[in-house]
Formats: sequence, C-alpha cells, structure tokens
Amino acid sequence: MNNKALHAARQSSVSVLIVTGQSGSGKSVALAALEDAGFYCIDNLPPELLGNLLEIFEQGNIKAPSIAIGIDARSSEAALADLPQRITELKRLYPKLKIQSLYLEASIPRIVARFSETRRRHPLSNRHENLLQAIEQEADMLTAMRQQADLLIDTSNTTVHQIREDLHQRLLGPGSTGPVILLQSFGFKNGIPLDSDFVFDIRHLPNPHWLADLRGFNGQSEVIGHYLEQHPITGQTRLNLRHFIQNTLTELIKTDRSYVTCSIGCTGGKHRSVYMVEQLFLDLKPIFSQLLIRHRDLDPAA
Repeated sequence: MNNKALHAARQSSVSVLIVTGQSGSGKSVALAALEDAGFYCIDNLPPELLGNLLEIFEQGNIKAPSIAIGIDARSSEAALADLPQRITELKRLYPKLKIQSLYLEASIPRIVARFSETRRRHPLSNRHENLLQAIEQEADMLTAMRQQADLLIDTSNTTVHQIREDLHQRLLGPGSTGPVILLQSFGFKNGIPLDSDFVFDIRHLPNPHWLADLRGFNGQSEVIGHYLEQHPITGQTRLNLRHFIQNTLTELIKTDRSYVTCSIGCTGGKHRSVYMVEQLFLDLKPIFSQLLIRHRDLDPAA
C-alpha cells in the first residue's frame, strides 16, 4: 500500500488507537482482534515512546492504515499519570491522525476468576502477595486513563468472541457521521454495566417472569410485547425514554463525543429491558445512523 492509499485509509476511520485497561479485562484479545482487522499492533509500549511512534507512523514508515498501542500497568506510575496529558498534546501535534483511546475493565470477581482460570501472574504481583490488592492498585494507577478514554468497554459478562464482535461493531464498522450509540439491556441482579454513560431502571413495569406461561419467552417475542403493551405505563415509559435519549444524544453530538452507551435494566435482563431496547432502536434508528443494540444478559438460546 503506497503512502497516498495509506493516507486515504487513515482519513476514513480511527488511525491511532491507544488500548489500556485492567489486567484480565481482555486487552490481549482486543489487540488480537485489531491485528486481524489490519491494525499494526504494539503491546506494552512505554508511554514516553508514544510520540516517537506517531512521528514514524505519520511519515508513512509503518505500512498499515491504522495502529493500536497497548499501554498498561507495567509502565511506571509517573508515566501513566502523565499519559492523558501526553495524548492531548499528541492530538494537537498530529491533527491529521484520528487518535482515540479504548479502556477495558471488568468487575473484581471476574478478574480474579480469570487469573485463577489461566494461572497467570498479575503484573503487580511482585509488589503485593494478595491478588485483590494488586487489582485495586492497578485500578488506581489507571484512573486517569479511564476518565480520559473515548470508549469504555465492560467485559465482566462477555466472552472472547463477544469482545471481538463488540470491537468490530463499535470501532471497525462502516464509518458515518455522529457518535456510535449503543443501547443495551441488562439485569440488575447481574450488576450494572460498568461502561454505561446513562442507566435507566424500568423495574416498575409489569414483570412477565411471574406468569408461568410467559416466563420461557424473552423480550424479543411478540407474546411478551403484547403483554407489556396492554399496560399504559409501558407506552408512557417508552415515550419518556425516547424523548430523553433523543434530546440528550442530539446535544452530545455537538460535543464531538465518539461513543455513547445507554443501558436499560430490569431485574433479570430477559423480558422488560430487552423489549424496551428493541422498541427504542426502532424509534431512534431513523435519527441516529450509528445505532447498535446489545442484550447483555439474554441467553442466545432463549
């Protein structure tokens, strides 16, 4: 690929992606997925070398349309603390490069389980005998990067394949104007998604779970929709959510936000929240071109 073609490719999508996050949250999976998608990937780059790499990349000496750079707690605390400011400065120095950052995280119980399953050592285990202490210190060290991230993804309840699919949908999909907006259903009993920008609780709607003949269906089924729509509160809630989300997202677009996640929860994440996300998708899709849906706690086989 010649330099002219590389320049055109970089103008059409994210050209520099900085990948950070907690150990055990799926950074290696994310980098592998990005590499498969054509990114030139570098893991564990010292933040001090980030500027040098971008200079080489802009000059066309890396023959790839995009690069992904993994930076994590193996770097020094001082370098991590300065990283958000460094990225801001690099965006100013390299305005032609579309520089964004991705932060991956997961709940502490899930991270502990993953380290137990893989028998890997935590990067900070040399400082702490206790795994929980190492996880907590790493989260503290990365707080500034979490706050600065353009896209935050919670992998607590996702598989390797789902992480790959999420990245393809939200980062690697066809380009368009406006932010990538994710509407996701979830169940409060399984925890609130950590990557939510907005969280809506619709547990006040009538619950099909308590009707034996409806329990086996999910919110994508016509029978559940018919049951919920018999109750006026369902239509009123849908209208209220649609107006709030539409008005809020319209204003967020003006702030150059690239990604927005709206999470809608019921008790189990299988009936009411799934139904509401499906209906809001129909309401909002004509307005927002990059609208995605995900049902976090819906069993695909249900």
